[in-house]
Amino acid sequence: MNIKAQIPNLFTMLNLFCGCVALAMVSDYKFDFAFYFVSLGIFFDFFDGFFARKFNVAGPLGVQLDSLADMVTSGVVPGYLMFTLLKGFIIDLSFWGFYPFLGFVITLGACYRLAKFNIDERQSDNFIGLPTPANALFIMSIPFLIDNDPFGYKLTTIIKVGLLVISFISAYIMNAEIPLFSLKFKNFSFAKYKLQIFFLAFSVLMLIFLQILAVPMIIILYVLLSVINNMVKKKVTI
Repeated sequence: MNIKAQIPNLFTMLNLFCGCVALAMVSDYKFDFAFYFVSLGIFFDFFDGFFARKFNVAGPLGVQLDSLADMVTSGVVPGYLMFTLLKGFIIDLSFWGFYPFLGFVITLGACYRLAKFNIDERQSDNFIGLPTPANALFIMSIPFLIDNDPFGYKLTTIIKVGLLVISFISAYIMNAEIPLFSLKFKNFSFAKYKLQIFFLAFSVLMLIFLQILAVPMIIILYVLLSVINNMVKKKVTI
């Protein structure tokens, strides 16, 4: 057995393990630990690709394992979290019993996104649509936003509708034909990567001052900057 060839797969399995633990944490309403384990899984997900490229051992098995692990960590877990949150705001389950299950539209969107990504040759350098790990971090940070809401759970109707809207927007944005700028640096040219450098520097500052609360704002900023960047590029080429 080629040990080097199995190192990326080991990191993929660690990603999957973290996703399984995160599911258990959501079941116990330990949303903070669920966020941390999803974040750790995404960390492992980054390094499985890194080592596959470094050791030149990328192959079809690794691609399939990576998607299957991501489906749990970045697909099932955020969908289950949204289901749990929506269920928590439902009082009359006899009438609204179907409502929480709509949160799993996130899982459906992630599944379609992952399948499409594997066969889309346009996404070798840049992303088209929001990557599932970024979307997962956004969804997993929502409980922190709710807990820090000065109105608390008093605005249950608004929060309930808002969560459902977020679920459908989440499923859409993962599969939307929106090019997102790459965060991969092939060299250290400031002129070429000034947008990426600005975004990363601003993100670090937000994380320092706002911690986990900064996560959803960083994801939204990433999408907005990409949209603006695309508009500027179109004007330049016209």
